[in-house]
Amino acid sequence: MDLLEEYRRATFFFESGDPLGAARLLEPIVEAEPHNTAVRQLLARAYFNSAQLNGAEAQLRALIEHDPSDHYAHHVLGRTLERAGRFREALPHLRLAAAMKQQADYVEAVRRVEEWLGKSEHA
Repeated sequence: MDLLEEYRRATFFFESGDPLGAARLLEPIVEAEPHNTAVRQLLARAYFNSAQLNGAEAQLRALIEHDPSDHYAHHVLGRTLERAGRFREALPHLRLAAAMKQQADYVEAVRRVEEWLGKSEHA
């Protein structure tokens, strides 16, 4: 198997709106190249976009373990946990990402989760 060609195919599937197809192609590449962060990140995004939240979480935690300063991995892990309804677990990752890199979507995610947690405490 030509891993680079499979990665390119997976990227095409992902960008064409087929995250499930992309994930199927990426899984064996991550097994063969476990330290390839680009492949692992794309697999995490494919899992996230296809609502395979446990798979996304596992890939994102591996990325963060490899590089704790990866703001994007923290952000997407926070979004994954938010999407799973695990707001208290999501908030530290979202805040960390927003502190590391000032980006509007990072700040908005923090605001959204903080608001949800505030509402849930008063419910």
